[in-house]
Amino acid sequence: MAKIRVLLADDHETVRHGLKLLINGQHDMEVIGEAGDGRAAVERAGSLKPNVAVVDVSMPEMNGLAATKAIRESAPGTAVVALTRYDDEAYVQELLSAGALGYVLKQSPSAELVDAVRAAASGQRYLDRHLVARAAGTMLSSRRRAAPPAITDRETEVLRLMAVGHSNKEIAGTLDLSVKTVEVHKANAMRKLGLTGRTDVVRYALLQGWLRDP
Repeated sequence: MAKIRVLLADDHETVRHGLKLLINGQHDMEVIGEAGDGRAAVERAGSLKPNVAVVDVSMPEMNGLAATKAIRESAPGTAVVALTRYDDEAYVQELLSAGALGYVLKQSPSAELVDAVRAAASGQRYLDRHLVARAAGTMLSSRRRAAPPAITDRETEVLRLMAVGHSNKEIAGTLDLSVKTVEVHKANAMRKLGLTGRTDVVRYALLQGWLRDP
């Protein structure tokens, strides 16, 4: 039986080395390429055509969300497994909606990633057991998860300004709105996206490419 061909994308060389040892230690897998940033991950996925790309969410040049979308476009035969320390619901929703078949936490046992790679290679969705146990068992029952409700252009503008630290009063002045209207737009956008505080908004902004990766 042919081995599952895996591409590793993480900006930390030590992490990639550990992942490579783990993957190559499996009888049915082999690492065929590595990438240290999101843009390189997309390029190598396009040229190497791996069965599975393991993609870190926080990477320079292009973050994991953007890289996942690009990989799915340039190499549709490559399944993506997102690997991250973030267990926020907003992250899970965004990555799965972008086309990732797997979502695994870095702090979980290594068996989680191995299981996710095998599942993704066979076209099955895989969610880290920690997330399943916490709240998201229903995600595993559907082949595709619907995208989060769309927010309006005005709601987007308000969230962008909120993400970079502007107060309601400052946002109102910038957009020529009343403070009350700003509060309404903010509340509606956060409700639609399932965000519960400014920290969630900042993380959502990062995933959308509104902010530079840390």
